Amino acid sequence: MNPPSSAKRILIVEDEPAIADTLIYVLANSGYQTEHVGLVQTALARLREQSFAMAIVDVGLPDGNGFDLCRQLRRFSEIPVMFLTAHGDEIDRIVGLEIGADDYVTKPFSPREVAARVGVILRRLGAARGNGQAPALAGQFELDSQAGRIRYCGTLLDLTRYEFLLLKLLIEHPERIFSREQLLERVWREPGDVFDRTVDTHIKTLRAKLRAAVADQDPIRTHRGQGYSLQSR
Repeated sequence: MNPPSSAKRILIVEDEPAIADTLIYVLANSGYQTEHVGLVQTALARLREQSFAMAIVDVGLPDGNGFDLCRQLRRFSEIPVMFLTAHGDEIDRIVGLEIGADDYVTKPFSPREVAARVGVILRRLGAARGNGQAPALAGQFELDSQAGRIRYCGTLLDLTRYEFLLLKLLIEHPERIFSREQLLERVWREPGDVFDRTVDTHIKTLRAKLRAAVADQDPIRTHRGQGYSLQSR
């Protein structure tokens, strides 16, 4: 029997067995294979060892919390993350989304709704990253992740490593506003002295290269006090 595709494998990080069992059952009925762990460190080890399509993570865990797990995960993986939490406070939702989560569900929840949301996220991801390549973004960008190339309005951009990683992240999340802190965490993954101005400097050089390709357009938007986003059209 062939091993299941990672496109259908979901890691559930939940310390309440009853909730985990319910999710395992409903996701299995939707065609997904699941693996269940109850600790942050166990989850991180499994995420490093195996390929998963997505992680469903409880915020409150015995050896830490889901936010910390997500922060550490984003140092080596961009797989989607859905948070489960007993808290309904807006600040928790904001924190979860700011550190790179794709969805946020408050307990008690409908297991079938969770399965439906998983399907939506993975279909969207598949459309954006099919065959390791994102489609043209409103006729402007063509991203080839495997080859490490980006074309803008048909012009191949000559990018440094971090310019490529920064623009790649923005292309993969059009219209999403990333703060400087988020960009530092998601793009500059090596230890060292990296500052907010590093992001601004790379945005400036990116804009110059985009203007060199198409003089009358500026697809990177600055949101005062918030960060940067990429226009989808």
